[in-house]
Amino acid sequence: MLKKSKSLLKITTLAFVLIAGIVPLNGFAQNSKPDTTIQDSADNRDGQHDFDFNIGTWKTHIMRLQHPLSGSTTWIKLEGTVTTRKLWDGRAQIEEIEADGTNGHWEGMTLFLYDPQSRQWSQTFANSTGGTLEPPIIGGFRHGRGEFYGQDTFNGRSILTRGIWSGIAPNTHKFEQAFSTDGGKTWETNFTAMLERISN
Repeated sequence: MLKKSKSLLKITTLAFVLIAGIVPLNGFAQNSKPDTTIQDSADNRDGQHDFDFNIGTWKTHIMRLQHPLSGSTTWIKLEGTVTTRKLWDGRAQIEEIEADGTNGHWEGMTLFLYDPQSRQWSQTFANSTGGTLEPPIIGGFRHGRGEFYGQDTFNGRSILTRGIWSGIAPNTHKFEQAFSTDGGKTWETNFTAMLERISN
């Protein structure tokens, strides 16, 4: 009887040790889950000055795909100037582009607007030839990179448009545009601009 009591005591003690060991581990596993509050805070931050890097006068080196979404690999090179000024204490900007290439003189204008409720920027382009605003692309910046998306039509086809701002430094940055005809599975880049600061 005594031997049975000792055996029962050993089994009970072993079970207690195992349970005591498991509980802290489970607690640690729960606490080790990613802290999404930090991520949410980053996503919801005030980004009204994210485009401040773009203010000033820039020399631009542009490459345009001559016939997008056609299988063409012929690119047109343009050299020109971009002047960007801020409005509404930086919550809006006007960008004016003038460039020259083998196909002649080209001018464009981009309107940037910050929405304080969604905390996102819209980017809307107008070509001097057409004289109308294109549908905007909308997005924001994370880790020094801006990504903007929108819907448009090109030669009668519904497409997605993507704009990416990258390589952002005090005196240089890059913008590129791409189209997608398959809902964003694949993208064809059709415009790139490398910018070098001339003045603030």
